[in-house]
Amino acid sequence: MTIRAGKKTKNEVSIQEPIGIDKEGNEISLMDILGTDCDSVIDEVELKMQIKKLYNKMSKVLKKREKIVIELRYGLANGGCKTQKEIAKLLGISRSYVSRIEKKALCKLKKAFNGLKEDSK
Repeated sequence: MTIRAGKKTKNEVSIQEPIGIDKEGNEISLMDILGTDCDSVIDEVELKMQIKKLYNKMSKVLKKREKIVIELRYGLANGGCKTQKEIAKLLGISRSYVSRIEKKALCKLKKAFNGLKEDSK
């Protein structure tokens, strides 16, 4: 009976069991390597907060066309990134004009976020 019971647990591994040693000589377990649900929830909340800040800045700083170009270019509207050529075709303007709009909009956003960082110090 003892042998049969041992066969069942023979292939089991504990997530707290050491699997190796890191550079500093500390033991590493599976639990250390595997991500936790808590970490992913925190990351997701942080990402949503950053996206909300971005949209707030975009609505305050950018003109309508600049906002459209940035949303389409980086997939903020529907998740699908578009090329400058595709955006140009959609808006009925040249690709080079889309490039200038994008560059100008990114500069505005950069200034807005840099100003935000200086205010929070």
